[in-house]
Order: sequence, then C-alpha cells, then structure tokens
Amino acid sequence: MRYPQGGGLTAERQHLREELRLQAAERFTQGEASSVIAGDLRVSVRSVQHWRRMWDEGGLRAPQSQGPASLPRLSQKPFAQLEAELAKGPAAHGWEDQRWTLSRVKTVIGRRFRLAYTVQGVRKLPVRNGWSCQVSARRAIERDEEAVAGWVKGVWPCAEGSRQRVEPGWSSRTKPDSL
Repeated sequence: MRYPQGGGLTAERQHLREELRLQAAERFTQGEASSVIAGDLRVSVRSVQHWRRMWDEGGLRAPQSQGPASLPRLSQKPFAQLEAELAKGPAAHGWEDQRWTLSRVKTVIGRRFRLAYTVQGVRKLPVRNGWSCQVSARRAIERDEEAVAGWVKGVWPCAEGSRQRVEPGWSSRTKPDSL
C-alpha cells in the first residue's frame, strides 16, 4: 500500500494493519488454516503465512509491526539545508547553466552531507517533501524560431518517414495499422 508521493501507510492504516496481524495471531492458536484467515481478514495468503512463521518463532506478539524498514537518510533539518543549497542555483555549485538535474542534486547531497544516494533515491526525495517536477513557463531567449520552423519543415518529415513499420509484437512503441 504505497502512495504516489512515496510515503507508505498512514498512522491510521498502520494501526489497522497491526490489528489484522493480532487477529490472525489469535486465530493461529485456534489452529485455523492460513487460507481461511486470509479470506476472513481480506489479506493475501502469503501475508498470513509470513505472520504465522513469525508467530511460530516468537509467540502471540511476534506479528506486531516493527515500524518502518528504515528512516529517511536525509531528515527534515538536512532537507531544509539542501533546499537552501538548491536555492543558490547550479552556478553557485560549479555548473554553467541554470538547470537542476537529478545527478546534480545527487552530487550536491554527496558533497554537502557525505551521503550516497542513487538517482532514483534523489528523484523520490523531493516528492516525499512536497516538491514537484517543474517545467519552464517560458522559452529560452536564445531560441531561433526560424531555425525551428525550418527544422520542422525540412528535417522532421525525413526523420519521421524513415521509421520502419514493425509487426505487432513485444514493442509497446509501435501500433499496428488495424488499431
């Protein structure tokens, strides 16, 4: 039960899940089958089997939640410091243009906090803290409209026409003509 924001279960849902585990543990003592318990509690049989193994090893309270698997490596206070660093802009950190990419943010985190994040971890970090991906609202000053129009009229039709028709199969990038 993950949310698009990457958060996981809310405190209320964690409590409900905990109650399900304890109900299952009580039913283990009565000798009920995992499939019956799973059907009644509306959870997967695999979850019930996992809880049963924990119950076998540790008793009635063993299936209790152990909390989150890991705490965020960059908590609120360091994330606020990261925001301040990002607000300075990429030029302040040695890049020539004013674009923040995931790899650049990863580099700043490594330099500033001595933490190694993956690019995917960096992608999830801002979202968990309420940020969203932004796209420029205006075009670059250097944009040459005549060159763009010439490319669209001259180069693009040649590039589009050179694509090969592929029989329907594994690729999700092509569509059969019959659709």
